[in-house]
Amino acid sequence: MAMTADGKIATANRAAHSFGSARDLAHLYELRATADAVMCGARTVEISRSILGNGGEKFRKLRLKNGLAEHNLRVIVSGSGSVDLAAEIFKRRFSPIIVLTTKRTPAKKLAQLRQLADEVKIFGGREINFPIALAWLQTKWNVKRLLCEGGGELNDALFRAGLVDEVHLTVCPKIFGGRTAPTIADGRGFERLKDSEGFQIQSISRFRGELFTVFSRRKQGVFEVFCRK
Repeated sequence: MAMTADGKIATANRAAHSFGSARDLAHLYELRATADAVMCGARTVEISRSILGNGGEKFRKLRLKNGLAEHNLRVIVSGSGSVDLAAEIFKRRFSPIIVLTTKRTPAKKLAQLRQLADEVKIFGGREINFPIALAWLQTKWNVKRLLCEGGGELNDALFRAGLVDEVHLTVCPKIFGGRTAPTIADGRGFERLKDSEGFQIQSISRFRGELFTVFSRRKQGVFEVFCRK
């Protein structure tokens, strides 16, 4: 994730959501070049108009060098099925698109999504069961390394499920403010300090006005899930 110095990932009205430098964007594609799949919430895909691609020829070659397919699998997450059917991602057919959802999604919307995505899979009644969903991605689609690019509610669900092994966090020299401005982990959160996820600083580097930090989970889990925007 890229965040402001006051911990925001977008302005309160979500009008500004992309504010990192060119180096930060390159870092995003470098991370994608290490992952079998890239995952985003439906709202993030819609707002950013992202196609979750490999970033172009330079990063395609980097993926091949890393022993990966030239294009990553693309995963969209929406518990309610509120995926924009006209989203840019569905217009670019270079790698499979998977939609993870729940039983809350109306039958009509499921049918529409199945016409656009390569697979639509239900995991749970009200909320997505992420441990089972990620196990399925590993078994069915051979996903061993998964990069999550937000948004905050998706990140929060992964933190609460104990599935985040590493966080790449870029701190940008801006202040957005606003009590309703989203952060890297919105949603339900942890009610008690003792239940919160613990991380340790793995590295910190500075490039001009930005800080590039990496936090690793103290106890490694089964999956490697990276959170980044």
